[in-house]
Amino acid sequence: MVKIYIIFYSTYGHIKTMAEAVKKGVEQVEGVEAKIWQVAETLPAEVLEKMHAPPKSDYPIITAKELPEADGFVFGFPTRFGMMAAQMKSFFDTTGQLWQAGALHGKPASMFTSTATQGGGQETTIMTAVTQLTHHGMIYVPAGYAAGGIMFGVKDARGGSPWGAGTLAGPDGSRQPGEDELQQAEILGKQLAGVAKKLKA
Repeated sequence: MVKIYIIFYSTYGHIKTMAEAVKKGVEQVEGVEAKIWQVAETLPAEVLEKMHAPPKSDYPIITAKELPEADGFVFGFPTRFGMMAAQMKSFFDTTGQLWQAGALHGKPASMFTSTATQGGGQETTIMTAVTQLTHHGMIYVPAGYAAGGIMFGVKDARGGSPWGAGTLAGPDGSRQPGEDELQQAEILGKQLAGVAKKLKA
């Protein structure tokens, strides 16, 4: 079986929901299996409480040593001023030994994100995160316009870009991923799974 690891960080649950949609897409490809992981939280409990963040999900916490087991990855994280959240960056900062060994070289990876607003960094967050993949020699698989008509609609507010699937959380985090956004995430997962399967063949 081809193994895809979906690795996310989520403060309010939007990215977790998107990760579950990605998993649905991955599992549509025969011979490919998906596992969802989350990265460790770096904020103190008292800070999270003041932020009104809900309890963390039950998904296992990933460490760098698990990464070489996978054949491909989909990373999900919210934006912080146009860049990946510090929790995900902190996780990538632990992968130095894998970088030295070339342990992730040639493995495909896609990304998805969330922002408070439409102009809040849907593209720049992923664009700046690609540097992490580049230094590992990983193969970045963008979303492109695989979601078809969803990507061209301008009537309703929605996240997502050619760089990766995305959702809008709203300034107060109250908006949840919409049907179009979840479908984008599902398509992204299916696309990445297909690439990973071809590369392993």
